[in-house]
Amino acid sequence: MNNWLLFRISAATIVAGLALTGCSGSGGSPNASGSPSTAPGTSAPPLSHTPTRSNSPAPTADAPAGTRPPTTPAPLGTPPLGSWSLQPMWPFATLAQAQAWQRAYRSGGHQPWHLDPEQTALSFTRGYLGFEEIGRVSSRTVSGRHARIGVARTGSGGGAAAVLHLVRYGTGPDAPWEVVGSDDTTFSLTTPAYGSLVRSPMVTGGRITGVDENIRVQVRQPSSAAPLGTSPCCTAAGGTDQPWRVPVSFTGARDLVLTVVAVTGGHIADVERFTVTAVRTR
Repeated sequence: MNNWLLFRISAATIVAGLALTGCSGSGGSPNASGSPSTAPGTSAPPLSHTPTRSNSPAPTADAPAGTRPPTTPAPLGTPPLGSWSLQPMWPFATLAQAQAWQRAYRSGGHQPWHLDPEQTALSFTRGYLGFEEIGRVSSRTVSGRHARIGVARTGSGGGAAAVLHLVRYGTGPDAPWEVVGSDDTTFSLTTPAYGSLVRSPMVTGGRITGVDENIRVQVRQPSSAAPLGTSPCCTAAGGTDQPWRVPVSFTGARDLVLTVVAVTGGHIADVERFTVTAVRTR
């Protein structure tokens, strides 16, 4: 009887030991396959998340009146126009083009009018915008890298049709002048926002003071002689600081920066006042 009990106790001990060995597996892995409990390439989520802040530049005193800068993050380095919010409208579409002119000017005096803000402003109105009647400088203010040039109708004694904002593009005493916008008072173009990304069709608008005004809008780019789009003529407007709104469609945009120009006139000339803003295609 005692031998039989000893035999049963020994057998139970052996079975229990085998069961424990089978549960431990190879290398102590917690499951039969040996695979980790978390999928490869993943990690636990962080305990907290801090949202990123926008790095868009704040409006500055040098930005054209009635406009605001784009909302894209500002790159590092020195901005070629003195501020990342300013956009190159004309005559140079890129800094590389402005630098190429500098080299040509230094070697052979090529197109010296780029060093004159007045000539650059008039070339913008007559050569780029096609306003042949706007051929007179009515005012001039130059301060450091910035210039404000009033342009008016040739032969008229009236005030400026627009005050253009120009900035030296690049570095050095021979950096050329570049039109970046207009300083607006009684006729403004605030939609789309200055420097914003646009697609066609586009809604334009702003505010105007006047009587029996007729507004039309064009979209232009430096690499094209003809406008990319023109609004139907014309949108009636008037009053004191009243809003205006004009839709316009355009095609063929390939330059990075486009010029949107709004014009009013019809009393004594087709172009009596105008305002411009810069927008981006990408």
